[in-house]
Amino acid sequence: MDEALLRRLTPGVLTVLVRRGADFAAAEDAVQDALVEAVRVWPADPPRDAKGWLVTVAWRKFLDAARSDTARRRREDRVEEEPGPGPSSAVDDTLQLYFLCAHPSLTPSSAVALNTLRAVGGLTTRQIAQAYLVPEATMAQRISRAKRTVSGVRFDQPGDVATVLRVLYLVFNEGYSGDVDLAAEAIRLTRQLAAAVDHPEVAGLLALMLLHHARRASRTAPDGSLVPLAEQDRTRWDTAAIAEGVRILQSALARDRLGEFQAQAAIAALHADAPTAEETDWVQIVEWYDELAGLTDSPVVRLNRAVAVGEADGPRAGLAALAAVEDTLPRHAAAAAYLHERAGDPATAARLYAEAARKAPNLAERDYLTRQAARLNSRSRH
Repeated sequence: MDEALLRRLTPGVLTVLVRRGADFAAAEDAVQDALVEAVRVWPADPPRDAKGWLVTVAWRKFLDAARSDTARRRREDRVEEEPGPGPSSAVDDTLQLYFLCAHPSLTPSSAVALNTLRAVGGLTTRQIAQAYLVPEATMAQRISRAKRTVSGVRFDQPGDVATVLRVLYLVFNEGYSGDVDLAAEAIRLTRQLAAAVDHPEVAGLLALMLLHHARRASRTAPDGSLVPLAEQDRTRWDTAAIAEGVRILQSALARDRLGEFQAQAAIAALHADAPTAEETDWVQIVEWYDELAGLTDSPVVRLNRAVAVGEADGPRAGLAALAAVEDTLPRHAAAAAYLHERAGDPATAARLYAEAARKAPNLAERDYLTRQAARLNSRSRH
């Protein structure tokens, strides 16, 4: 069973049901039922038109559910007659579904939560909650409220570009982390959006994705262990992707409508431009973090800025900047550990590395931080 194919087809199938009049929650349930049926049937009898098969089965599941619920009988009068099997449209509906799930009736945070569900963006509730620094239960409630809000609403009013950009970047970052391989799909959709929408922030996001993705091959060792930026083999970076990202970014910046994705891309471009880690222009990176902090009140931005200050002005200055950032923030302990080690305090650094490892969001990061703590503890014993 090709799980990647099912994941790729799901948004398009969901879009078809929504277009035909199904509300989002009912459509999502019907699509999930169709996916279960596909897992059961396809290994022995694979269809020639996978999407068409899923659409037909999901639509039947939706109609069956509607007919079994007396409260929904009125809606049956509005839905189309079930279409016969046949070839499905070759049009890629994924990006349209992102816009539809950013419905004007939803708040931006609810739209992002709904949009990044497994059925649309490919992420679980837990992954979305981790990305937005809230408990999983809180995010589950947010998604449930979003579904209730759009229940019965016909998705014919697309939301705004800013919400869709946030969703695409969240999906990209989850893929970039290695937990779910969705980075290439996020880049593909952002390319589509950039071709359809003339907006510097869309270009900024595409540039940012390309610049990050260019380093992906060097981010892990052959054994799967994490390789930090300063230790990466820069000969393995994708120079074509870097050149494209820089070109797109420069064009966007020339329009003088700076946004947070353009600022993040500028920081990524400075890292990509340095032949070695030691030659990184940290002073200019701090300046871009100052610009970024003025555009968004993100605590993650302030944490990353503190690390950059530590590189530009010394670890003591970095620790002073870090003191203004909430210590409950994920990766705060890791940043503090790094700066304390550079400041000549290995004991404190080892303790903080161990603390950061316990809070790490994924196995690769936890193993890396654990090794750093062990390295410093071993050094102190000799």
